Amino acid sequence: MKAFIVRTLLILVSLVLLVQIWIFGSLVWWRTHPVETTMMMRIDYWSDPSKPIKHEWRDYDDISNYFKHAIVAAEDGKFLQHKGFDWEGMQFALERNKDKGKVVAGGSTISQQLAKNLFLFNKRSFVRKGQEAVATFMMERIWSKQRILEVYLNSVEFGENIYGVEAASQHYFGISSKSMSREQAAFLAAILPNPKYYQDHRNDHKLQFRKRLILRYMRYSHIPK
Repeated sequence: MKAFIVRTLLILVSLVLLVQIWIFGSLVWWRTHPVETTMMMRIDYWSDPSKPIKHEWRDYDDISNYFKHAIVAAEDGKFLQHKGFDWEGMQFALERNKDKGKVVAGGSTISQQLAKNLFLFNKRSFVRKGQEAVATFMMERIWSKQRILEVYLNSVEFGENIYGVEAASQHYFGISSKSMSREQAAFLAAILPNPKYYQDHRNDHKLQFRKRLILRYMRYSHIPK
């Protein structure tokens, strides 16, 4: 029995180490290569292979600066200041959730969201959050802030099977992501909390309110040069 327990523990430790090596190797490769697919894209495809994934990679300089400012304003105002984790933001989110008695705020940074999109899944668990933290830690030390934002813009979900800013810009506006106006950028950033819902409810009052807030704060957001 003791030998079985030891073997089981060794197998589990080996699997955990293999996952970390896979994540580290992927981050090293993606430091200089486009990210063509993510775990979230694969999960979407596996759930219904008949629906193709819409995704086109665009380099950082080929994406509208309006959109970069909108995303930082909407998702992570301290993006350039933190090392992957916004502790004050997490504390604020915990207090809001406690007051409401349910989850109404996240507190995850762009780096944390990207780590989840690249390697993990949506289901909440302590194991997933722990692995997300490890992947975020590695990412912040292997990639520059510009690279993190570039990959995030190219991999975040904007609707059913729509991933990345280029596919979103083409779907919603019929233009390239570099040509987006300030209003269009704010709209795309505003749908991120629930893109599949807002894809078909573009006049929702919560969406319009969020868009107005983003427009107001875009000018104050700071992006990597």
